Amino acid sequence: MTDSTPTRTAIVTGAARGIGAAVAERLAKDGNAVAVLDLDEGTCQAVVDRITQAGGKALAVGCDVSDEESVASAVDRVASELGAPTILVNNAGVLRDNLIFKMSADDWDTVMNVHLRGSFLMTRAAQKHMTEAKFGRVVNLSSTSALGNRGQVNYSAAKAGLQGFTKTLAIELGKFGVTANAIAPGFIVTDMTAATAERVGVDFDQFQELAAKEIPVQRVGRPEDIAAAASFFCSDDAGFVSGQVLYVAGGPRD
Repeated sequence: MTDSTPTRTAIVTGAARGIGAAVAERLAKDGNAVAVLDLDEGTCQAVVDRITQAGGKALAVGCDVSDEESVASAVDRVASELGAPTILVNNAGVLRDNLIFKMSADDWDTVMNVHLRGSFLMTRAAQKHMTEAKFGRVVNLSSTSALGNRGQVNYSAAKAGLQGFTKTLAIELGKFGVTANAIAPGFIVTDMTAATAERVGVDFDQFQELAAKEIPVQRVGRPEDIAAAASFFCSDDAGFVSGQVLYVAGGPRD
């Protein structure tokens, strides 16, 4: 962890655990001040504590990314207490898995509101600070499920939508020094994949073993694998990389 004053402020949504927590900690290690956002501010404190204990600077912020007023308030607070945010990682997500004939409209709307509306609201609020600074990094978390996955018609549609969202952001914001890229994780060990194992009635350890056999590198992914990709996309070195979708899945994906 750097001991110098953070040069940039990053926001990571859905950062209380899993991929979001790993990304927040990696960006702090890279020298950024990090706003750790999640629905319940209290759940963010453990991540903030780990960052500060390692010498970094972080702030826990409660935010419902699907709510316009909540997002505006959160981004304003980050700008006031940490500095104008010029890095945004849209990671917040939920699962409401089911086959389409069993899926309720609420299940559809909940997933769309968090993944797509949430990413839109967060990016719209943060891009003002980025365009003023003539520097910005937006990273959206897609998924290999964007290519289609049984029982996830809502999640798959949302994650595919984020790829189009990313490419359009790259076109619109590029002239302001802002890049936008997406990361599409494969099988990553998180609470969400554990929930999927439970849904299909398979022991989680066995679920991981079965998944690893189908992955070319013969292992499942960890949140730190995604954090490493996010670190690059958020860096100064990635200034000529924009509108890309990087599949971090242990092998090639179409």
